[in-house]
Amino acid sequence: MSTMFVTITGIHHYYGDKPFEIGRVVRLVKEPDNKYDDDAIRVELPFIETVGYVANSTNTVYRGTYSAGRIYDKIEDAAFAEVAFITHSSVIAAVLPPEAVEEKETEQLDLQTPNGDEDKPQGKKKFKIGF
Repeated sequence: MSTMFVTITGIHHYYGDKPFEIGRVVRLVKEPDNKYDDDAIRVELPFIETVGYVANSTNTVYRGTYSAGRIYDKIEDAAFAEVAFITHSSVIAAVLPPEAVEEKETEQLDLQTPNGDEDKPQGKKKFKIGF
C-alpha cells in the first residue's frame, strides 16, 4: 500500500502551527459521535490534546491528500501520522502503518562518542512515541 497523506485543518482554532514540526508524530482519533461530521478524525498531541482535524471537505483537502472520509475505514479507532509539510493554514502528514509505529517505538540510534573514538562502545537511545 502506498503512503496516504492527509491534510490537517482547523489548526488556527486551537494552537496554530506552533505545536507542529516536520517529523513530529500525531495521533489520529476517530470521532463517530461528532455532530458536524460522521467521518470526523481528531488530531492530537500529548499533553495539549486536540490540535486540529483531518480535512474532509473539497475546500480544505489539499490535492494529493486523502480526506477523513477516504481513510476512515482504512484505520483503526486511532492511528498515527508523521508531519511532512507545514503550510500557512494547514499541515500535511503521512499516515503511518501500525507496524511502522511499533518500529518507531523501539527504534534505536547509534550515538557517536564525543571524541570520535571508534574503539569505545557506542551508546544506544530508544525513541518512543509520546502517547
